[in-house]
Amino acid sequence: MSDPLSNDPARETHDRLPADGGFTLIELLVVIAILGLLISFVAPAVLRQLGGAKTSIARESIERMGSILDTYKLDVGSYPSGEDGLQALITKPSGVDNWNGPYIKGSTAPTDPWNHPYIYRNPSTRDGHDYDLCSPGPNDSQSGNGEICNK
Repeated sequence: MSDPLSNDPARETHDRLPADGGFTLIELLVVIAILGLLISFVAPAVLRQLGGAKTSIARESIERMGSILDTYKLDVGSYPSGEDGLQALITKPSGVDNWNGPYIKGSTAPTDPWNHPYIYRNPSTRDGHDYDLCSPGPNDSQSGNGEICNK
């Protein structure tokens, strides 16, 4: 008996498809190596840009909070004491008249882009400043070396 499908032209075409239609292991490894090299060149530049953006955000936040501190001074007559700190912008300190706050939203003092609390000093340790408002920076510098401060 002969097979009735043996004379089917569709079956003959299907049997003749090439068997090696995929990629070899070497080709895949070359592509992965090229992608790895590209990422190793691009990643440091992206990370530098991200660090620069956080520094810019910290500077702008310090400037904005400086304006808020100026508003506080206009209302109260002086900047918050060093003991009251930035919390004086949220809750009324004892013994302060004409407080028209809260001056900032939230229940806690703001943090910098690296999630460190801002450093507020009154009186200032720098000449020509009424107060210091600083971010410790990316390395959480308390020594003043890497701080980003008001101008």
